[in-house]
Amino acid sequence: MPKLDIQPFADEHLDAAAALLAERHRAHREAEPLLPEVTDFQAHIEDEWRADGASGWFALADGEPAGYLIGSPRGDLWGEGNVWVGLAGHAVRDPEVVRDLYQAAAEAWVGEGLRQHYALVPANDPALVDAWFRLSFGAQHAQGIQEVPEPGGAIPGLTVRSATLEDAGTAARIDLLLSEYQARSPVFGGGTQRTRDDLMTEYAESFGNEDEGILVVERDGAPIGLLTVADVTLSGMHTGLSRPDRAAILGFATTLPEVRGTGAGLALTNACFDWAREHGYETIVVDWRETNLLSSRFWPARGFRRTFQRLYRSIP
Repeated sequence: MPKLDIQPFADEHLDAAAALLAERHRAHREAEPLLPEVTDFQAHIEDEWRADGASGWFALADGEPAGYLIGSPRGDLWGEGNVWVGLAGHAVRDPEVVRDLYQAAAEAWVGEGLRQHYALVPANDPALVDAWFRLSFGAQHAQGIQEVPEPGGAIPGLTVRSATLEDAGTAARIDLLLSEYQARSPVFGGGTQRTRDDLMTEYAESFGNEDEGILVVERDGAPIGLLTVADVTLSGMHTGLSRPDRAAILGFATTLPEVRGTGAGLALTNACFDWAREHGYETIVVDWRETNLLSSRFWPARGFRRTFQRLYRSIP
């Protein structure tokens, strides 16, 4: 590999960085055509670069642009002293270059007390993912995508219906099961814990919204699972380079522990796809924790393909 010249990122690097990101996204769309078409890559980079506390580095190889990396802190929800490389936060011509860029970045970040490092990385490029893995990052979260499938049919003994205002309490109770599950091994998920009353209020406000679907699966008339689906514009995660046009997001799904493996999740998923199709969506996205053994197996088995992975490294 040619000797690299690593420089602090500056406005003068925006044009070259945009060309690098365009190359990366073009290759990503060749692997996953459902990703959005993008024309103004510089705008996406400027969103990263103008974020509060942002810092970045630019690499030249033999005088030619070889890559860039930009990171910025986010709220305390993600741990004290965190820094994120966002969806448009890096692009390199040779995956190995990201390791040199990170060397410069991490020295500065750790020097500022920023020790929780996150990076959103295209999942289509195994060499790039491997380069991050060899920096001691691990896979924490995944975003998935697929075409809305054809009808999958009903599951015998199970009924799926749209929730009503009277279901607010049931929806809140089932919703809490996911955070309880993810608090345990091997996820050990943190974050703020909403109360049942908070969730009841949120669900009550969502009923009747045409852009949202709240589905309940029942067995013998008793609710045993819950799923929400909505327009992707309501998502705070599937944004920018990962937000397809006119897509739905499968936002939340869980079932009672005692019915897992009985087809309840499949019944909800089939009904979700029906809802998306009936509302004119051709694409649907979802995301999951890679350490959640249930969801990290269930969603790929339902046809979802990884688009981006959130990688994470904590420095003691």
